[in-house]
Amino acid sequence: MSPVPVVRHTGTAAPLRRRDVDTDQIIPAEFCKRLGRTGYEDTLFHRWRQDADFVLNLPRYAGASVLVAGPDFGIGSSREHAVWALRDFGFRAVIASSFGDIFRANAAKNQLVTPRVPEEAVQRLWELVEADPATEVTVDLRERVVLAGSMRVPFEIGEHSRWQLMNGLDDIEITLRRGGGIDAHEQRRPAWLPRVVASSVAAGTAGGASDPAETG
Repeated sequence: MSPVPVVRHTGTAAPLRRRDVDTDQIIPAEFCKRLGRTGYEDTLFHRWRQDADFVLNLPRYAGASVLVAGPDFGIGSSREHAVWALRDFGFRAVIASSFGDIFRANAAKNQLVTPRVPEEAVQRLWELVEADPATEVTVDLRERVVLAGSMRVPFEIGEHSRWQLMNGLDDIEITLRRGGGIDAHEQRRPAWLPRVVASSVAAGTAGGASDPAETG
């Protein structure tokens, strides 16, 4: 999937009232053998979806693009496939009070927003969308707030992840933006040292907001 900038997303939400959801529950390991970064929508929560009453099988939550989950979402192994499966199913944001660190880093690289809000806010969101599944939830990265009904909840997100999402950059794109500097560095290295072959990487550099990691 091509990176696309994410600044503000609005959609309906599905309440996942489960905590400690690990990446094997998000996508079982046997589906991680597939090639490619897309086509994982049928694998998301595969075991749980065998239950007709599982929340994502309920017609009232069809088309939800925001998942509201319990604490410690995305813990466990560091499979990027977990993020791909959520994205392919249609989710653009997962709201929870805490996340697995590696999952959250993978999410930022794949345009999946992961607002971290207080647990009481998650509870209020669950109650809101269960009472009215048509309720729209907005995640605003510029303002760092979640909006739903009368709720306005500030959320936490790392500045580098926020920058990645708002500029639509994955790690490859970030490297390409620094291509000129990489090539210049390689030209200065002594010939006897291992080298990266000078390439057209510099052609991939682009303007735009500076990486906050570079500016402190």
